[in-house]
Amino acid sequence: MALLWLLSCLALAGSARATLSLAGCGVPAIAPVIRGYNRIVNGEAAVPGSWPWQVSLQRNGRHFCGGSLISEDWVVTAAHCSVRTTDTVVAGAYDQEDPSPDEQRLTIAKVFKNPKFNMLTIRDDIALIKLATPAQLSAQVSPVCLPQSTEDFPGGMTCVTTGWGLTDPKASQTPAVLQQVALPLLTNEQCKQYWGFRIRDMMVCAGADGASSCNGDSGGPLVCQKDGVWTLVGIVSWGSSTCDPNVPAVYTRVTSLRDWINSILTAN
Repeated sequence: MALLWLLSCLALAGSARATLSLAGCGVPAIAPVIRGYNRIVNGEAAVPGSWPWQVSLQRNGRHFCGGSLISEDWVVTAAHCSVRTTDTVVAGAYDQEDPSPDEQRLTIAKVFKNPKFNMLTIRDDIALIKLATPAQLSAQVSPVCLPQSTEDFPGGMTCVTTGWGLTDPKASQTPAVLQQVALPLLTNEQCKQYWGFRIRDMMVCAGADGASSCNGDSGGPLVCQKDGVWTLVGIVSWGSSTCDPNVPAVYTRVTSLRDWINSILTAN
């Protein structure tokens, strides 16, 4: 079932300083308003500009995956999105049908896919995008913080995922406006009750509470707030082929891959 999600997503289709948390990371200039457990299946429209690290990855002018800005030069997304250097990163996007002057269309210099990524197990589902021209930071465009590899985000913590993925798995088109949804984290033991042996240490689950990520959200952020700062805890990876809101979606656990991220940023 999980591979059906991946296949449908695919069909839709610097510098060392970046290893450090930027002083302004994880604090939107435009505050998000989250009404709790409402739907991206069962979510709600986000406040424009309130998730300034969210990017849209586009191919031939169409959104196919999400991603997160982690510095002016770098974006993190899912390996299964199979990003190409001919794709476009759109920062500051909100309404796909009515682009605003705040949008920045950025070209890609290089894509680094985690070499351990495996399409069968869907583990290590992470890729880094080096931008050919840096993003211009603004109220609508700013980076999310990366967690330290030792940070703990416990089961039961409420976090938020965002994206332009389907709000109805039967729909033929993704929504125009950026969607958001608050979701509880699950422990991996809880998640294994749904997904069994497929759940590995480098994955984190969220949802099973009436809302879910869906096709088109892949590569986008799962962020959790601590002390007023939003941190990238997960990357939308896989889940129910029907985007069942009562089954947890699975995200790449960023803390488990922080060392790999650091090695790529430092070397490039």
